[in-house]
Amino acid sequence: MEYTAKDYSKGKPRWCPGCGDHFFLASLHKAMAEIGVAPEDIAVISGIGCSSRLPHYMATYGMNTIHGRAAAIATGAKVANPKLTVWQVSGDGDGLAIGGNHFIHANRRNIDLNMILLNNRIYGLTKGQYSPTSPRGFVSKSSPYGTVEDPFRPAELCFGARGHFFARAVATDAPATIEVLKAAYNHKGASVCEILQNCVIFNNGTHDSVYTKEGRAKNAIYLKHGEKMIFGENNEFGLAQEGFGLRIVAADDPAVLVHDAHCIDNTLQLKLALMGDGDGFPIALGVIRDVEAPTYNDAVDAQIEEVKAKKPYHNFAELLETNDIWEVK
Repeated sequence: MEYTAKDYSKGKPRWCPGCGDHFFLASLHKAMAEIGVAPEDIAVISGIGCSSRLPHYMATYGMNTIHGRAAAIATGAKVANPKLTVWQVSGDGDGLAIGGNHFIHANRRNIDLNMILLNNRIYGLTKGQYSPTSPRGFVSKSSPYGTVEDPFRPAELCFGARGHFFARAVATDAPATIEVLKAAYNHKGASVCEILQNCVIFNNGTHDSVYTKEGRAKNAIYLKHGEKMIFGENNEFGLAQEGFGLRIVAADDPAVLVHDAHCIDNTLQLKLALMGDGDGFPIALGVIRDVEAPTYNDAVDAQIEEVKAKKPYHNFAELLETNDIWEVK
């Protein structure tokens, strides 16, 4: 059966005009239509926050859970029903602050979840407090003199938790967002997609360098597995290795690297994922890491079957019959 984006859409979103959540929701609907999984075989699970309202606008199963617990609920749903396609949606506050512990363990366990991190570097729903991804010195309602701490970098946290899939897109870049969502679905295991978006009320402009098509041409590099790492308004630059780091060279330089998203050693992938933080390098977009590994839910299913095969009973009735039985009349 063929689906359209409307088959996954429900209700009228209640977000501020211009919010990045609108852009992402439209891309998610389109990606699901292209993937083709029936709406009744999908669950969209979120925590608390502006972005976590997203399940309300999905014509699928969904659950708006409590703050920071989206990954825990999503894990339970996937383990209990392995055939279900589970999308977990969190903001940077919900997913990396109170939900940070669940985030790292979902990655470490490699549960077959599609984990979406909508990163606007601010708490929007609670009216403008700084979040775990807000930069040092950021002035907000909860840091009126500027933050005195360094932020999490989602890619670094994912890789440090032994994550096997990490991708990044910009909310206003629908085609690229759809492609990373499809790649996340096709990856068997925990997949993390960081979506860069602005909060037009409390942190507008935080991703301005790549929020427009022209900005991405100047300040971003689209990584594709098996293709050369070239970028620039006219694809005039490339990335080459220099010692344990990277350097920018001309696009026709034979030293230009070819992207390998499937490499088990994540050293280069992490360097690519961390570029663009005021270091003169472009921000990496696309699928940065995509490595297959055993999943937690498959391992649990296999373990259950292995134990069942060794037991003389397989359900409660058979368990009772393993002992002496009396019938009282």
